[in-house]
Amino acid sequence: MPDIINLLPDNIANQIAAGEVIQRPASAIKELMENAIDAGATEVKVILKDAGKALIQVIDNGCGMSPSDARMSFERHATSKIRNIDDLFAIRTMGFRGEALASVAAVAQVELKTRRHEDELGTQIIIEGTDIKSQEPCATAPGTSFAIKNLFYNVPARRNFLKSHSTELKHIMDEFTRVALSFPHIFFSLNHNGQEVFHLERGNLKQRVMGLLGNNLNAKLVPVKEETDYLTINGFVGKPDAANKTRGNQFFFVNNRFIKSTYLNHAVTRAFEGLIEKETFPLYVLFIELDPKHIDINVHPTKQEIKFDDEKIVYAFVQAAIKRALAQFSIMPSLDFDLDPSIQSLEAINRPFTNDKQEETRSSYLYKTFSSQGQAHMIEKNGALDNWNEMYKGAEQLSRPASGASSASSSPSSASGYSGRTPAEGTGETVGSFRSSGFPAFPSMPSMPEATPQRAAAQPVQKVLIPEQQEEIKGLLQLHQQYILSSIRSGFILIDQSLAHQRILYERYASALMNKPVATQQNLFPLTLQLTASDYTLLDGMLEELHTLGYLLEPFGKNAFVIQGTPADVEQGNEQKAIEQVLEQFKHYSSELRLEKRESLLRSLARSNAIAYGKILTQKEMQTLIDELFACAQPNFAPNGKPTFITITLEEVRKMFNG
Repeated sequence: MPDIINLLPDNIANQIAAGEVIQRPASAIKELMENAIDAGATEVKVILKDAGKALIQVIDNGCGMSPSDARMSFERHATSKIRNIDDLFAIRTMGFRGEALASVAAVAQVELKTRRHEDELGTQIIIEGTDIKSQEPCATAPGTSFAIKNLFYNVPARRNFLKSHSTELKHIMDEFTRVALSFPHIFFSLNHNGQEVFHLERGNLKQRVMGLLGNNLNAKLVPVKEETDYLTINGFVGKPDAANKTRGNQFFFVNNRFIKSTYLNHAVTRAFEGLIEKETFPLYVLFIELDPKHIDINVHPTKQEIKFDDEKIVYAFVQAAIKRALAQFSIMPSLDFDLDPSIQSLEAINRPFTNDKQEETRSSYLYKTFSSQGQAHMIEKNGALDNWNEMYKGAEQLSRPASGASSASSSPSSASGYSGRTPAEGTGETVGSFRSSGFPAFPSMPSMPEATPQRAAAQPVQKVLIPEQQEEIKGLLQLHQQYILSSIRSGFILIDQSLAHQRILYERYASALMNKPVATQQNLFPLTLQLTASDYTLLDGMLEELHTLGYLLEPFGKNAFVIQGTPADVEQGNEQKAIEQVLEQFKHYSSELRLEKRESLLRSLARSNAIAYGKILTQKEMQTLIDELFACAQPNFAPNGKPTFITITLEEVRKMFNG
């Protein structure tokens, strides 16, 4: 048998390496920006056409290269950073393996212009798919200009997998942001199709964070700084009100290199425990500095995953540093002792506590009972209890009709119209909104829930219905302002109100995209929506679909839109928040589920506009929700795959009780 193992040709080997290092235009930009930083540049300019598909150009004022170095830089594993094995454990540069330029040149048409500051002429090299077409002297500015044209022109399958311009541009801005955050002392700019997206002057870290993530963060950043013999942590975390529904604004850097670490992210989340809502993510930009010998960064081609020799120590330091920073700025969990305005206006709150009133209070039975040591449990048989009874007798009289007492008023229950049912047993009303008893609210306390004499007298609430009362129970029941309970022939059904509404809206929006557009409600006073550059690009790529769904947005200056109209079901005054929520949800679905843009948008709109948990629904609203749910093509599941309802049969209930 002949030998079957052969060495791969350089062009094939380079294309294989490119598949690991250069996955999309953003990958190439990251590598070129890092090369510029390693070259000592103080200015780095990125120029794009068609989201990097037609052109990626990175220009820097770094040290430049000699003609021989320029030629050698395109060879695989050619690097100026590594001389021996020990250098691998003391890496401080961004790049070191010498794969980036060789990988880029294997899948694109490349033009390199470079000149050292001490040279009069520079060098120009033109390469197509690893083939060097020319190398000659040229006049060029000191530093390096690296242009990539027609990325993946010789790998059609890879080019076909690239997403829309807006999606690819979003990935580019993510990589640009990560590099620019690491080096606030370097000027960076990003230009796309002739329009400047970012212009970041040299400054401090806080200025760079606001320049990239939004000036609105100025008052929402808490500085973090801890120094130990083992490591140093510095940067910023956002206050609780800066938390988002997505992980977009979360950055960890180790020795100025952006990393992804679920483990360290968990440390930050634990530090914010009790400060932010569930399913929200804190903002942070944190830099960890430690001896390179304690980490291994050569575990992934993109160098975004690293290993620590002791993760637990780093975890503990990160969590402690954030907690300390939040404590120093008095951002800690607290109880809200603010009174409801309706209570603050009561006479008992506003009137002065005079000496006569104080003396009257001290002489009362209740004051003596609770102010005497060991007497709190003592209640006289015919003492204060009589006072309580007298109060409720008065309350009972208030509840009677003005025309006088009827024969049905001989008992507290009949006087109040209370027929033995609790709010949970009624027609869907919750405890907070139960009004069937007819018992009036106490004077000057309109915000307090009304009570029945039975409940006021602290009698146990009857939950078991006698047969005569069962006919009174009709309709639906809302549980904890989250679920809708309804009896069916075989048992009962429990519906998740938010997930059910998501399914309804999802199918409604999907139908609108395919058939009839949603009507737009014009705003009387158009609103301006100011966004970060990244969010602006994302929203700009969705304008056509959003218009079909009833949102009318027009570009207005740099990174801003004017909201001219929204769908009719968006509450007036809530237009800006509605669009911001759509953006957050879109980023969530785009990053977590890898969905197509249309599907991500539909799910985003459905989730952001669906009924929230905690909203009290009327009988009519609950019935409408159920009717519309079961009119859907797929009523059983929400767009995210979760069930919209569950059913429990009587047989299952019997098994629960009988075992």
